[in-house]
Amino acid sequence: MTTPVCTSASAAAAPAGRALPHSRVRPSGAAPAYSSFASYVRARQPVLLRTARSLTANPSDAEDLLQTALAKTYVAWDRIEDQRALDGYVRRALLNTRTSQWRKRRVDEFSCDELPEPEPVPGDDDPAERQALHDAMWRAITKLPARQRAMVVLRYYEDLSEAQTAEVLGVSVGTVKSAVSRALGKLREDPELDLVR
Repeated sequence: MTTPVCTSASAAAAPAGRALPHSRVRPSGAAPAYSSFASYVRARQPVLLRTARSLTANPSDAEDLLQTALAKTYVAWDRIEDQRALDGYVRRALLNTRTSQWRKRRVDEFSCDELPEPEPVPGDDDPAERQALHDAMWRAITKLPARQRAMVVLRYYEDLSEAQTAEVLGVSVGTVKSAVSRALGKLREDPELDLVR
């Protein structure tokens, strides 16, 4: 009669320096990989979080999205050969994760025609008016289809070139140009942005 044994418990019971053949214990050389990953996250987290916030409407969702993308990146850390491409890898993980979430989502939020407070007229020096303008722009961007929104965010919020945006999304430069052009046309027609004009 065979008794099932938990692999993590059997790995803990194994003598030091000897890993069991089927255990999931990382080899002793894993510490430098973790160290380099932790350094990368500390250095790039603010920029990556800004990208995540651009892809979601809720700051808490953005933090969850970034954590999921970083977890996927950590799993693939040893396979990423070009360390200069890490930001692109994480951005791609953010977009793929967000797209998967969007496809699985239930619609339980409903937009309304009128906001509870009146819209302020934008001014040059008033921080409240600048924030209202920023919020109006963001609401208009969230109305765009997911693919166009991703392109606008990468192109204008992340300040990537058309070629870099195309590379991150895995599409041609022409696709980026035409999709961004259509997105900007929709933004120009958005009635909520009349206060900008």
